[in-house]
Amino acid sequence: MRNRVRMFMQAVSVSEWKAMQMKKILVAIDIERSGGNDFSIKAAQDIAGVMGGTLVFLYVVEPMPSYVISQVPEALIGEQKSQAEEELGKLAAQYGCSDIVVREGTPATEIIEHASEINADLIVVDSHDPDLSNYFIGSTASRVVRHAHCSVHVVRHPDDQD
Repeated sequence: MRNRVRMFMQAVSVSEWKAMQMKKILVAIDIERSGGNDFSIKAAQDIAGVMGGTLVFLYVVEPMPSYVISQVPEALIGEQKSQAEEELGKLAAQYGCSDIVVREGTPATEIIEHASEINADLIVVDSHDPDLSNYFIGSTASRVVRHAHCSVHVVRHPDDQD
C-alpha cells in the first residue's frame, strides 16, 4: 500500500499534492467485527504516514430498539458505552492513536457528523460482503460514501473477496 501511495505522489504536481493533503483521518472502528480492524487501521496509518496526518478512531454504539430496552436492566445499557470506550482505548494504544471518540446513534450518521465536526480530510471505513438486507437499506459504508463532505477510503478485507 505504501509503495502505491508513493508512486501516486510522484505522478501528481506539487499544487495537486498540496490540495490533496490528508491531515486528519477519521477511522471508523467496528469493535464487533469478527475479522478485526487491522486492514483499515493499517491502510489509514499508511496514508497518514505518507501525508503527515493524524488518526482519530471512532466507534458508534447503536441504540437498542425500544422493545429491547424495556427488557434490559438499566445498568447494562450504561455499561455498553463504557465497555466500548475501554475496547477502543485498548485498540488505540495498540496502534499508537491518542484520539478516540465513542458516540451513540446510527453509525453512518454519526461517522459523517463527527467527520464534519472535526473537519476530517478523509474517512476510512470497512466494507462487508453485502447480504440481502444491504440491497434494500444499504450498508454503512455506502451511506458514508454518498453523504460525506470529504474523501472516503473503503477498505475491503481479503476474507470478504471471493
